Amino acid sequence: GGGAAAAARAAAAAVAASSPPSAEALAKYGDLSLGAKLRADFPLISAPQQEVVYLDSAATSQKPRQVMDVMERYYAEYNSNVHRGVHALAARATDEYEAARGKVATFVNATSEREIVWTRNASEAINLVAYAWGLDNLEEGDEVVLTVMEHHSNLVPWQLVAERTGCVLRHAPLDAATGMLDEAAMLGMINERTKLVSMAHVSNTLGCVNPVESVIAAARGVGAKVLLDACQSVPHMPVDVQALGADWIVASGHKMCGPTGIGFLWGRMDVLETMSPFMGGGEMIQDVYLSHSTYAEPPLRFEAGTPAICEAIALGAACDYLSEIGMEKVHEYEVALGRYLYDRVSAVEGVTVLGPTPDVPGGRAALASFTSDVAHATDISTILDQTASVAVRSGHHCTQPLHRELGINASARASLYIYNTPEEVDTFVGALEETLQFFRDVNSA
Repeated sequence: GGGAAAAARAAAAAVAASSPPSAEALAKYGDLSLGAKLRADFPLISAPQQEVVYLDSAATSQKPRQVMDVMERYYAEYNSNVHRGVHALAARATDEYEAARGKVATFVNATSEREIVWTRNASEAINLVAYAWGLDNLEEGDEVVLTVMEHHSNLVPWQLVAERTGCVLRHAPLDAATGMLDEAAMLGMINERTKLVSMAHVSNTLGCVNPVESVIAAARGVGAKVLLDACQSVPHMPVDVQALGADWIVASGHKMCGPTGIGFLWGRMDVLETMSPFMGGGEMIQDVYLSHSTYAEPPLRFEAGTPAICEAIALGAACDYLSEIGMEKVHEYEVALGRYLYDRVSAVEGVTVLGPTPDVPGGRAALASFTSDVAHATDISTILDQTASVAVRSGHHCTQPLHRELGINASARASLYIYNTPEEVDTFVGALEETLQFFRDVNSA
């Protein structure tokens, strides 16, 4: 009798976890309607023949028709190289290209569009700072403070700089109790030897929103520079570079409704003006002689060669699209839907969600990285895709040191954006339950 009752309770719990909550239960999360209103703008997920549940926006977002149309219009109507040309096509291309720089500047509240440097992506933006500032300003014994949760793009460039300069890299740990950054330990690492603090604004794996205000204040107190990897914040919440007080932030266009191949570095103008050129070539010069050259003022100093013109213009259009929705509204929706995702995934038997709860100061991003004691993350992700057309990411999410710190070799990650809906979360959780049951059956056979 007892065994049967326990089995019945387990079955009931499984049904409860996989059954979507009632409308009343859902209401506690607030307004969850934005995703349904925006879906028609995104052809890949709204086309009738598409059945994919796309939960991989932390890797790259889907693109709205408004952005695609701008790209098509550039190539069809005014394709031309920018700057230096005096003909009408060149003038229009240059105007649109530089207007996009202004749109990005407004989007992050820069003091001037000249503080926006176009790059291929955030990785290139971090490398730009590492080489154009780091090699000239870091020397043996100087310390660079990072965290164990950094994306490889914010670890490897500093390792390369350390090999060449002798600077010392220090890494702030996690707080095991909360699953987020150990703020006290990080603040304790910042001292008179610290020349740079470089950290994620929001973790792409843990989802925690880092206490950048206190870290920036501590860095300022010892005269250190601060770089923020804002790839997971700029697309999802209002980011005001003047209020933050960092020296540089980096972001990628493809995570914020823009195309691949374009990102940006924002830097304080007084800092950018002290930095050496990153690459040599056309565009970044003032005058060239056979023996030497003089260089353009920022931002052109860091933009050698023909740029990604169409992609930059399209990133400007993506800023327009997000601004029209309103970044406060975007953030409110993602907080609500992210909490719903967290609650539903963490209720699944045999699943552990990485990172803090949504109730911690700063909250958490609308993503859930998780492991299961039933199957490997890649196997789970493969079955979710093959049986339910649910697209989640699996692996180390370019955070191998973080996974090592957590004692795991991989995790699966479901990440949301403005076009996702609570119904998609329900579909995912139901498919996850079925997938785990499949592996339980296989393991017990």
